[in-house]
Amino acid sequence: MQLDKATTTSHLPEVVEPRNPGLDLDMNWVRSAQANTSAIERRAGTIGTRRTVKKEYQAAWLLKAITMIDLTTLSGDDTENRVRRLCAKAAHPVRHDLLEALGVDAITTGAVCVYHDMIAAAVDALDGTGIPVAAVSTGFPGGLSPYHLRVAEIGESVKAGAREVDIVISRRHVLTGNWQALYDEMREFREACGEAHVKAILATGELGTLRNVARASVVCMMAGADFIKTSTGKESVNATLPVSLVMMRAIRDYHARTGFRVGYKPAGGISKAKDALTYLALVKEELGDDWLSPHLFRFGASSLLGDIERQLEHHVTGHYSAGYRHGMG
Repeated sequence: MQLDKATTTSHLPEVVEPRNPGLDLDMNWVRSAQANTSAIERRAGTIGTRRTVKKEYQAAWLLKAITMIDLTTLSGDDTENRVRRLCAKAAHPVRHDLLEALGVDAITTGAVCVYHDMIAAAVDALDGTGIPVAAVSTGFPGGLSPYHLRVAEIGESVKAGAREVDIVISRRHVLTGNWQALYDEMREFREACGEAHVKAILATGELGTLRNVARASVVCMMAGADFIKTSTGKESVNATLPVSLVMMRAIRDYHARTGFRVGYKPAGGISKAKDALTYLALVKEELGDDWLSPHLFRFGASSLLGDIERQLEHHVTGHYSAGYRHGMG
């Protein structure tokens, strides 16, 4: 049940993948992006029923899922001490006795995701672990602050030590079909990130249709997004399997046409281990094994890790423990 060493140490995409440079906006490609909603919903509805893993195989998949979590705290009452505790959990996400019983070396989560004000505390707490800090930016979650301030916010987060930046797009550009404006915005955000990797949050629950999701995904990738991400976690509807299917197929098409792999991050509402297994099955079937690694797939989650650790303890001991035994800090 040993994990591939790369999944425990290589968090950033450039470690194993050439970075997506983007390309000129191709409106013919954008207009060709469609979504058959009924077919997509049928396909998504079969994933959780047709794909199951049990016993030691399930434990191995859950351990892999942990390495792909962006462990997140985005609350108005965040404090430096809370962030430091979260970082400690990111560096040691599973109790040592459970890892020893499973025959697995130490693992970490994929990243820690925080607001800008908490970057310095997270960078300090994670020093020497190899775990990157991801910062939400550009007026998260609404993306409605003055444009020049959104661009400046990215620069400030990178300067503070963020190695990944989760930006929010202007939903109005999608809803009005102003694809050039979305492309220009995303391109400037990418340039402001410099060497830091950029995850484009589409806020899919606010885009109206799956076709809009498909087209927004394509435009953001054309503009150089390293990852496309479903949600801020603050919308009324966050990550769903139909939306994930649309975005994964857009990623697959982009790779087929350009040769560049773009990462995927579902976020919001993924809190159970069984949900993580379902998403990993979808990734494997739609994108392939190359994406089953933290450099190309992340879960945006806060409570998911606790449930996964409970399931791993059940696998080892045969008993479920109380949730408070697996707190985030």
